[in-house]
Amino acid sequence: MTLFAFQLITMGVCIWLFTTGNVTIAALVFAVTYLGRLTSSLFEITPIIRGMEQLFLDASNITDILDEQPEIKDSPNAADLVVKKGGVELQNISFGYADNKKTKVIQNISISIKPGERIGLAGSSGGGKTTLTKLLLRSADVSDGAILIDGQNISEVTQKSLRASIAYVPQEPFLFHRTLRENIAYAHPEATDEAIFSAVKRANAYEFIKDLPSGLDTVVGERGVKLSGGQRQRIALARAILKDAPILILDEATSALDSESEKLIQDALAKLMKNRTSIVVAHRLSTIADLDRIIVLDKGQIAEEGTHSALIKQKGIYAKLWAHQSGGFIEE
Repeated sequence: MTLFAFQLITMGVCIWLFTTGNVTIAALVFAVTYLGRLTSSLFEITPIIRGMEQLFLDASNITDILDEQPEIKDSPNAADLVVKKGGVELQNISFGYADNKKTKVIQNISISIKPGERIGLAGSSGGGKTTLTKLLLRSADVSDGAILIDGQNISEVTQKSLRASIAYVPQEPFLFHRTLRENIAYAHPEATDEAIFSAVKRANAYEFIKDLPSGLDTVVGERGVKLSGGQRQRIALARAILKDAPILILDEATSALDSESEKLIQDALAKLMKNRTSIVVAHRLSTIADLDRIIVLDKGQIAEEGTHSALIKQKGIYAKLWAHQSGGFIEE
């Protein structure tokens, strides 16, 4: 019912009471004035009440999310991971997603990575490269087999200590709506300005940061919207450098960059990977051509393994991927 209709009905009732002699003219004027103000107030309050109802509903949904238990839990007797060398071993691992566990995305993969070794993962889209990195980070648990770091099964250590030992640079870096300084120091909040500046320079990010009006105190916007793709990637690398973890995982870190940005990031990656166990998922094969070893995945299995030159000579999957790319970029 609209405010006008409610007031019209009220007026009609009051006039009827007056004509029947039940109320005086003074009482009628008072009633009409009072009811008019009352109805106006009620109609003004209605949107507020509806807004509060929606607020309580949203709060209830948030509470449900907060109460939801994580799928991956630490075992009752989980110990902290202690990494002294950084060796990684995948022992006959397989994995299938919960909605279709019969179809294995990863099948019977065994890889031994020496401390400080730089490994490239190549293969067509959907081959299992990114899934493998998720298993290493324990974003999901393997269905079969085991993943060991320095001889310790990652399913038996705390997730906090595992992720503290790995620096992860995703294809799309996540930046907070905070300053560059806060974003870089996210994994190491106690870092000094000297350490942050050192990381920035090693990530080849100093040149563009010094040109910003507020420098490291520049707010980057939601998800780093105020920065270009190459700039966001270099900030992510600076974060990884500052973290200084013994193991590094890079997931297609240069897949969507221009050649100038790629060159700067390639140089920063070379510094970051030096003497550090590194696993690099490649979309541009040029990013892994100089690594110690390249593992080619096809349909969740290891299809080929070796150095870049050795794999080219084999004239297999890797050689075909290389031949079909432009400047080391795999065409979809």
